[in-house]
Amino acid sequence: MLRQVLSGFIRLHILYHAELEPICGVEIMEELRRHGYKVGPGTIYPMLHDLEEAGCLSRRDTIVAGKRRRNYRITKRGSRLLGAAKGKLRELFRELVEDRTPTK
Repeated sequence: MLRQVLSGFIRLHILYHAELEPICGVEIMEELRRHGYKVGPGTIYPMLHDLEEAGCLSRRDTIVAGKRRRNYRITKRGSRLLGAAKGKLRELFRELVEDRTPTK
């Protein structure tokens, strides 16, 4: 169950960083490790592919040192999703961390 929850957090990290600059799988794995996530290629690359298929990321292939590198950027759809998720995350943070129930 924890794995499913963390999967959502990882996807948010991916969208956030793809909004800031183009990302690739290896770089985002390193960034996630800095945050304490233990993720490998078998986790990251399917997520990147799923987010691309869902229209949240776009991909551009380049050649770096003779190897193909897939760079991802957030799309307008991904930005809208990230914005909506940020709102829900703020609400959840207030409830879980600050012990305040949302006002309606």
